[in-house]
Amino acid sequence: MNILIIDAQGGGIGKQIISSIKKSYPSVTITAVGTNSSATANMLKAGADHAATGENAVIVGCRKADVIIGPVGIVIADSLFGEVTPKMAAAVGQSTAKRLLIPINQCDNIVLGITSISIPDMIAHILAYLNTEINH
Repeated sequence: MNILIIDAQGGGIGKQIISSIKKSYPSVTITAVGTNSSATANMLKAGADHAATGENAVIVGCRKADVIIGPVGIVIADSLFGEVTPKMAAAVGQSTAKRLLIPINQCDNIVLGITSISIPDMIAHILAYLNTEINH
């Protein structure tokens, strides 16, 4: 299974997700793509197998991924303080991969109906989904 993790800003959410996935499923391949070099570096430190930065890396990664994980902003052009370009959002949206979108309410994008949930709880939901896919 090829998992693509996309994150922006400091890559903190991506870093936590990668660390948790690698602990539970060390054999899956994780590619980390940051919208900036800081996000990429932090996700690489967490144990990503491959890492790259920027728009083209998102576009290429989306073509190869089975699962894409990231904050909901990765499907919204100009979100995450402008770090997600229209081409990035389109690549994620048009990918044949399953998308696990984390409902982070920021940057004027509010996901209604979502109760306050901690990052560790969101990661637990991600791991539960992956468990059904990997052991399927």
